[in-house]
Amino acid sequence: MSVHSVSPFLSVVVCVYNEAGNVAPLVDQISRAMQGVDYELIYVNDGSTDATLTELRAIALPQLIILDLQTNYGQSAALAAGIEAARGQFIATLDGDQQNDPADIPHLLAHCELHDLDVVAGLRANRQDGFWLRKVPSRIANALIRRATGLQLRDLGCGLKVFRADLAKQLGIYGELHRFVLLLAQFEGARMDQLPVHHRPRQIGQSKYGLDRTFRVISDLVFLVFWKKYRHKPMHLFGKVGVISLFMGLTTLSWLAVQSLIQSDPPTVLLPVGLLLTIGGLQFLGFGVIAELQIRTYYESQARKPYKVRRVYRASADAHRIETCIS
Repeated sequence: MSVHSVSPFLSVVVCVYNEAGNVAPLVDQISRAMQGVDYELIYVNDGSTDATLTELRAIALPQLIILDLQTNYGQSAALAAGIEAARGQFIATLDGDQQNDPADIPHLLAHCELHDLDVVAGLRANRQDGFWLRKVPSRIANALIRRATGLQLRDLGCGLKVFRADLAKQLGIYGELHRFVLLLAQFEGARMDQLPVHHRPRQIGQSKYGLDRTFRVISDLVFLVFWKKYRHKPMHLFGKVGVISLFMGLTTLSWLAVQSLIQSDPPTVLLPVGLLLTIGGLQFLGFGVIAELQIRTYYESQARKPYKVRRVYRASADAHRIETCIS
């Protein structure tokens, strides 16, 4: 019988892009940390151009599954691919640069089970990153997200997390929303907690994050604040603005009409204002109707994946690599 024929208890998902040199040590650490746990290890190779895939294919670990994406889609799409492929009751995610310690996964998993939680996220203690390029932007982003959304977890950027699989598969991670996984979980009503975890300095390779990430976080946050408040009824936003604008415009035009009846030379300076307010109000109402239709389409249409898997590499019972092409 294949080692993959029965669904495991835990799926560990690691997304990598040009992480040659980190692959073998991290797989070994995960294997040792998962002793006694029924698990599968899903590595998502996000279009790496170095030897990452070669190193992964050289590893003879029965639990290892490699998703080799067609090209570099970004971390969100890679994470979505890994979660979609996961078969465990729980899903653990961690970064592929060895900064997260796999030995923390059993603690997060036990806490999730014991307290019947949907998500347990890592809280990086004694964070081993550069102050200006990593810590400062991260603190700014965390503060903005907490203030704008009310999400009161302290470290929103730690890659080490444990999810219940049914929740993780509902999150709809696309674009660059991997940064907001905990916020997406909050939208779904998830019960969450955070535990301190180890954080280690990067020893191999270079960080792929910089100050520009803070500006992307802000732009994505604007969308998510809107999505959180109006995702079910966008007409509540567009309709409110449209009705106010339409009312002000019609009131202005009505006043001008009355003035034209009682004065021989009525004021016309407000005529453009009244017309703009009226037309703007009608346009906002129209936007609201279109947004409602799009939301209906979003919820009723079939899900489309934001990635394409080129090949899946699995292990047979004797740990020889076999390839499955699903392009």
